[in-house]
Amino acid sequence: MKKQLFFSFACVFLLSLISCNDNDTNPRLSIPTAYDASTFASNASTEQAVVSALAALTTEAQKGRTGAVVSKTALDNLFTAGNPALSGIATAYYKGRLEGENGWFDELAKSSGGTYTPGTPTGEGGVYGAYLFDENGLEYEQLIEKGQFGATLYNHAIALISGTLTEATADQLLAIFGAKPGFANSGSSNVNADIRDRAMANYAARRDKNDGNGLYSQIKTQFIKLQAALKAGNAFNQERDEAISEIKLIWEKVNAATVINYCHTVIATLSATSPTDAQKSAALHAYAECVGFTHGWRTIPQAHKKITDTQIDEVLTLLNAPYDATPTSYKFVTDAVNELPKLTQVIDKLKDIYGFSTQEIEDFKNNWVNVQNR
Repeated sequence: MKKQLFFSFACVFLLSLISCNDNDTNPRLSIPTAYDASTFASNASTEQAVVSALAALTTEAQKGRTGAVVSKTALDNLFTAGNPALSGIATAYYKGRLEGENGWFDELAKSSGGTYTPGTPTGEGGVYGAYLFDENGLEYEQLIEKGQFGATLYNHAIALISGTLTEATADQLLAIFGAKPGFANSGSSNVNADIRDRAMANYAARRDKNDGNGLYSQIKTQFIKLQAALKAGNAFNQERDEAISEIKLIWEKVNAATVINYCHTVIATLSATSPTDAQKSAALHAYAECVGFTHGWRTIPQAHKKITDTQIDEVLTLLNAPYDATPTSYKFVTDAVNELPKLTQVIDKLKDIYGFSTQEIEDFKNNWVNVQNR
């Protein structure tokens, strides 16, 4: 009996030691409810400057909307200005598409100052409604701006992730995403410019119903977790890597959800009875957003994205803007009955790739920042 009691006590003692030892070697990460903003301004100044540089380039390109002539030189200069310059952190593929003779800067410049009517391509393009299009009906402003959300901003995020990870990395990633530590969940003028979302964060807010479950809320949670893990040290590298993996996936989902949103817009506008020229122009603008957001992820390393380049090429082909051929964007206006089903195929393809639910696809029709006036 004494031997049995001794054995039982010994087992309990041994198990308690094992349990304590497990707690010592596998501590639980303490995750706060809010992001620590104390180091953001100093750590993320470079990334905020990059986002501002892209905004400046976009502003120059947008001058063509009013009929003004935009010079390729002005676009080139803004693309190569700064340290780092946009040209220095863009993917080599996208940089090559933007620069050079007959590159997208050149195409936008050549179309500026003219007028455009959708149809069989002639001339160099020009203003149609409120936007500037080339002779094929493609708005290159969107490839210059929205394409760089992936090819330049996300590509820079990859470089940060692939380098030495420090506490500053969380701030830098947050800034290049376009968010601030306060997570405004809005890019509208309803919120102060100091906390307003920019770049991809702005579009994450638009796709989020502000119920705590959407893409913006999800990525906010992961940024807070990432910062906590980086502060806590190497014992929490697993949590750090989990957060980074989720941030990348959600970021990419925001991009895809926004393409779906604009596909919905084009379908709704051009399937209506007798849309006006202003409505057709707005639809071609929304369509070009789809092209830009999609094309910018081409050649992003596969280790850092879910969609493949083959799938991107399939989407671009459905969008009548294949990467290796002349676009026929105008056909969505001139032959809507036959062309619009391609956009439904784009939605279905992206739904399958990212596992979006039917309800999410329906929700992506909305700009929730506008709907909720936030």
